[in-house]
Amino acid sequence: MTYALAGPVESALVTEQLDDWVSRLADEVVAEAKRRDTPVVCASGISPSGPIHLGNLREVMVPHLVRDEIRRRGIEAEHIISWDDFDRFRKVPNVEGVDESWAEHIGKPLTSVPPPAGSPHESWAAHYRSELEGALAELGVDYRGISQTEMYLAGAYTEQILFAMGHRTDIDKVLDQYRTLARAAQQKEQPQQGELSEDDALAAAEAAEGSGAASEDDGSGAGDYYPYKPYCTVCGTDFTTVTDYDDATTELTYTCRCGHTERVVLRDFRRGKLVWKVDWPMRWAYERVVFEPSGVDHQSPGSSFAVGLELAPLFGWDRPLGPMYAFVGIRGMAKMSSSKGGVPTPAQALRYLEPSVLRWLYARKRPNQAFDVALDAEIQRTYDEWDGLARKVAAGKAQAGDVAVLARARTTAAGELPQTPVPLAYRTIASVVDITTGDDDQTLRILSALDPEQRVTGLDVLRPRLDRASQWVAEQVPAEDRTIVREQPDHEALQRLSADERRSLDLLLDGDGAELGAIDADWSIDGLTHQVYGVPKVMQGKSADFRPDRKADPETAAALGQAQREFFRLLYQLLIGRDAGPRLPTLLLAIGPERLRALLAA
Repeated sequence: MTYALAGPVESALVTEQLDDWVSRLADEVVAEAKRRDTPVVCASGISPSGPIHLGNLREVMVPHLVRDEIRRRGIEAEHIISWDDFDRFRKVPNVEGVDESWAEHIGKPLTSVPPPAGSPHESWAAHYRSELEGALAELGVDYRGISQTEMYLAGAYTEQILFAMGHRTDIDKVLDQYRTLARAAQQKEQPQQGELSEDDALAAAEAAEGSGAASEDDGSGAGDYYPYKPYCTVCGTDFTTVTDYDDATTELTYTCRCGHTERVVLRDFRRGKLVWKVDWPMRWAYERVVFEPSGVDHQSPGSSFAVGLELAPLFGWDRPLGPMYAFVGIRGMAKMSSSKGGVPTPAQALRYLEPSVLRWLYARKRPNQAFDVALDAEIQRTYDEWDGLARKVAAGKAQAGDVAVLARARTTAAGELPQTPVPLAYRTIASVVDITTGDDDQTLRILSALDPEQRVTGLDVLRPRLDRASQWVAEQVPAEDRTIVREQPDHEALQRLSADERRSLDLLLDGDGAELGAIDADWSIDGLTHQVYGVPKVMQGKSADFRPDRKADPETAAALGQAQREFFRLLYQLLIGRDAGPRLPTLLLAIGPERLRALLAA
């Protein structure tokens, strides 16, 4: 299979054979749609019950990537996102602008709950949905959004609701089998619960939030079984119990915790919904879904996805193809739960990561592989890997799978995502922005000196990466870790220098006339790197270009490594008052030769 990738950046990949998990799933989905004699519909379900975090994004990215691959093949395919905004508000999350007064709204539809204080949106659901919609637009995710509030209130599912109520006994029998299986599995696994880490236990318990499964309720209770839950017309909550239903007239009676009792004609009543375990397979049939992945919480006995295997045929459809996707974590943080405050969202990640890079993180791992998104200092390593992949592909040295991943990250079937024309290393840009405190003139002065053969003449060629790195430094680097170059020399420290320390500084500034020249002679990142790393070697009696053989002579390598660490620590202390900091060549480049001499002179 070959196809032309959109955009000039990918022109060299036009004839590449793409071989990755996305292609393989696309093959299966196309074959399944042909078997069912139906168009390709890929689906995601998102409940805007709180911050929609990077774990929830996998619910969207897996179908998006598969559908996008199918469209690249010239086959029409649709991606729908069901906004489960008619789900109940379950609990008050720990988020900014929300206090315990929101507890009065527990049990109401998410579209009937006011948004956090200060939000411009009309409801809780709209507030959290809007943030994700903006992020998906940046990521190049094209989809048709479906508000479940709008669908239920419009009566779109009326016939399906009446059908489910009419077949409630059949549904209850199916569910009861799985209730038994779930209880047995829980009892069997009980002794092993101690093997789960606290983070994994929390994640498993709350993974349903934001994934289209706001509740695992199956409608069972103390009395007769009813797969429908009304929202009370007086208090607006679903703390209701159906007490009677007439199949012939569709008259339904319910009571509410607030004391209200009402008899309604279900055919005309709109304030209610099917319980989740029935609602999901009903919607598979309604939208004719062929592909929808689900989280690990939906793969256990008695879960919504498992039960849907038998419930979907009742509505005239088969359960979609649906691979399990694993957790997505944040480097240095516990597993994400949207009911807890402070979980990073896609919009927050896009403040520090270019859209292509964030797409790449999801495209490179199979759905069943867990991975972390680094928003701490490890973000620099993420960018190093991304840049390394791009260079490998450009040099024609990448495997087909790597070529596919890069293509999926940079482009969609509709076109190319924004790319940074001159992708300088993220860590270098971040270091310079840190040192210059974001001053554009100083930033340009330093970055333009990094590579004299390919001089950067303006900051626009560094965007959007420059903007992302600047925001990361401003928002993620603690104040105590920011780099502040001394205004005046540390005279006391300079006076305490040993003879060897003083000689090492003199070598750095003026060289020795043989191995090292004056530092001003090659004021570039390469020249400064040679100078900084060469000083400890010369001090050890070696050539400035000496490279120790760590295997053949580990003692020499270890001694040189120790000497370099001590020299670097000395420089950091004299220049910024700390034991460590940005890469020394970058730091020296930012300081400039005159100021450097002033800070290190005797």
